Amino acid sequence: MQTYFTPEQLSDPDIERSNQILRACVHCGFCTATCPTYQVLGDELDSPRGRIYLIKDMLENERVPDAKTVKHIDRCLSCLACMTTCPSGVHYMHLVDHARAYIDRNYTRPWHDRALRWVLARILPYPGRFRLALLGAKIGRPFARLMPDARLRAMLEMAPKRIPPVSRNDDPQTHKARAPRRKRVALMTGCAQKALNTDINDATIRLLTRLGCDVVVAKGAGCCGALVHHMGKTEESHEAAAANIRAWRAEMEAGGLDAIVINTSGCGTTVKDYGHMFRNDALAGDAARVSEIAMDVSELLMQLDLPEAAPQELTVAYHAACSLQHGQQIKTYPKDLLRRAGFEVVEPAESHLCCGSAGTYNLMQPAISKQLKARKVAAIEARAPDVIAAGNIGCMMQIGSGTDIPIVHTVELLDWATGGPIPPALSDAQRVPDLRRAVQDA
Repeated sequence: MQTYFTPEQLSDPDIERSNQILRACVHCGFCTATCPTYQVLGDELDSPRGRIYLIKDMLENERVPDAKTVKHIDRCLSCLACMTTCPSGVHYMHLVDHARAYIDRNYTRPWHDRALRWVLARILPYPGRFRLALLGAKIGRPFARLMPDARLRAMLEMAPKRIPPVSRNDDPQTHKARAPRRKRVALMTGCAQKALNTDINDATIRLLTRLGCDVVVAKGAGCCGALVHHMGKTEESHEAAAANIRAWRAEMEAGGLDAIVINTSGCGTTVKDYGHMFRNDALAGDAARVSEIAMDVSELLMQLDLPEAAPQELTVAYHAACSLQHGQQIKTYPKDLLRRAGFEVVEPAESHLCCGSAGTYNLMQPAISKQLKARKVAAIEARAPDVIAAGNIGCMMQIGSGTDIPIVHTVELLDWATGGPIPPALSDAQRVPDLRRAVQDA
């Protein structure tokens, strides 16, 4: 794609990066075939190629964003399926991130839109606040249908039926290896996950310590910044990211770290991009070090030689989170690990398409999100699995709200298969005829 940025514009590092990305695009349109919003809406402007044209025009002409441009960019899930498909290597993620930051600085949204974004940015990244909000939403959930705004209804409907107790495993500490020590790793415990599902971090800690890892929960580490980053709130996202970088740098200097382990793939995609985010910052060197050793929990488990287990009478439908398969290009590790642990693994049709969660997308674009959820749930249920496994809390909440099939994190199944307790979501399952027998035999 030909661009016409001036030398003055190109002196801005963000414009320079976007110019590189735009010039790589050859207009082939391969991205439209794998774009969820294009599949649902059929509008060229709701495809990566269409959004690229809108972003180019907006940035090149330093134009104040109009409502049409904002609407189509807001509809992007940032699932990054287009990056997997693109034959030219267009780094769409950095381009759409730049566009969102530009919109946040230059566009005045309607007051109700600003209010919703303010509330989400002030609640979701903070586990304590989020937990209180979930309690309120749980009380208000029976009245969701009375809400005039679809986004308010979506917020109430998101509240889980059961709010888990606080886990003290997430407090700053070192969980010592229960086998000969092989690695010292830092676990990113996240933000929303700590309020929505405490079983995931608990299972991760049990599994990694059982396999010979000292697991450090670093003091000062918290939200990765992704939730506000995707809203275009760059300053807030960088503050959260900088806190993590400093916290993990302290652990690197104190006892060394072999890895920074992340069990929420949406966070993993962001942390692995810290090096780019801080490339012109005083923290550039530390950010690059963090990105270099950041890895999804499945990547670490592949290094730790998970013991093989006898076949289990349990069919697992593996849902590939977009942030894992597209954002991090990790496609086979979770399935390989589940099979190694004795589970039969099946995949739904159109496994490359997003479930519609995408961070806060299901709250801000509920109509499109519900269509994608229905499509994903139907594809999963067609495989008739006993349980669904995923590597991202957002996907788990989204899919779990649309099906009776129990859904758990991949590490919960691996923890169970190697000596841990049965995942709570499975112990409560009533719809699986062979599950109770499988549990008794385990």
